[in-house]
Amino acid sequence: MRTTVTMVRHGEVHNPEKVLYGRLPAFQLSERGRRQAEVTAKFLQGRDVAAIISSPLERAVQTANPIAEWYGLPVETDHRLIESSSVFQGRRVEQGPEILKHPYIWKHIVNPFRPSWGEAYVTVAARAVAAVQDARDAYPGREVVLVTHQLPVWMARRALEGRRLWHRPDRRQCALASVTSMIYEGAELGWIEYVEPNGPASAKYGSVGS
Repeated sequence: MRTTVTMVRHGEVHNPEKVLYGRLPAFQLSERGRRQAEVTAKFLQGRDVAAIISSPLERAVQTANPIAEWYGLPVETDHRLIESSSVFQGRRVEQGPEILKHPYIWKHIVNPFRPSWGEAYVTVAARAVAAVQDARDAYPGREVVLVTHQLPVWMARRALEGRRLWHRPDRRQCALASVTSMIYEGAELGWIEYVEPNGPASAKYGSVGS
C-alpha cells in the first residue's frame, strides 16, 4: 500500500523590515507569496489528498488555503509543524561573519551544531518526523499535505534519509512554496521527491532508494 506525505513550505512573507520573524504573529504572505501558494496548489491538484494539515502560523495557513479550497477540505493545524524557536526572533540578523560585530550575540552562537541560538535540530526533527508518521498512519493508501516551514521540512528529510542533522543553512533544498514528498510502501519509506513548482523548472529530485 503506497502512502504519500507531502510537506509544503509556505510562500514568501511580507517583511519589509527584514527581521527574523520566527513564531511572531501577524506575519502574512506577500502578494508574491500568495501567487506562489496558488501555483503550488495548482501543482497538487488531481491527487488523492485525504487531509491538509498546517502549522498554526498565519503564513502557513494562508499557503494551505488554496490547496484546501480545491479539495473542499478544512485546514487542520498541528503545533508540531510550527517554525523553530530562536532568540533572534524579531531582530534583523546579519548573515555570515558580519554577525560577530554584535557582542550580545556571541553567547548564542557558541555551538552551531545544536544550534545554541534556538530549538535544537534533534528536537525539530523529532516533532516533524512524528507529524509525518502520524499522517502516514492516519490515511494509509492516500496522500496527506503538511504545510510548514523550511527547517521542519529539511530536518524531517535529513532524519528520514539517515543523514546528520547539522548542515549549512545556505544549502537547504527547500525553496519557498516547494514540495517535498515522502512516499511510503506500507510503513517503509520508499523514496523522497522534491519539486519547486514556482522554480524555473519543476525538475524532481529523488532520494532514499529512488
